[in-house]
Amino acid sequence: MSQGPQDRPAFGLKSAEIGVALAFFALGALVVYDSARLGAKWAEDGPQTGYFPFYIGLIICVSAVLNLVRGLRMRPERDIGFVEVGQLKLVLSVLIPAAIYAAAIGWIGIYVASALFIGFFMRWLGKYAWWKVALVGIGNSVFFFLVFEGWFRIPLPKGPLEALLGLN
Repeated sequence: MSQGPQDRPAFGLKSAEIGVALAFFALGALVVYDSARLGAKWAEDGPQTGYFPFYIGLIICVSAVLNLVRGLRMRPERDIGFVEVGQLKLVLSVLIPAAIYAAAIGWIGIYVASALFIGFFMRWLGKYAWWKVALVGIGNSVFFFLVFEGWFRIPLPKGPLEALLGLN
């Protein structure tokens, strides 16, 4: 049986190991840098603000380097396909809209962003009618607005629509 274009590997295990190790090293280095900026020493009255995060970041960096070396030394016969093209497309079809949703919260608020996010997935993946998309997307946001803002008194990020409606 021949492989289709969706069944071929998008990238191998070695590439995944190296990429993840580099990403974790960058994260650890950011923690180390910012902890040093805040103060990562032991002061007269105890540890400074960045003391514990500094060492956690250092552990992350050392672990990442070990994984990077392990990935670079991987033998070719162990470098199997990590993810197939079809699988990667499925993951990205959820990851990219979720990242856009998270970024949109800062600009348009959590309630409008959530209504759009839910509506997008209902229409795109579920193929629901527009009236159902609007009803569930808006209804969900109204429900959570009432629960968080009214009942629990927890303000969540709002955008220009809430300001226009006087809900800030």
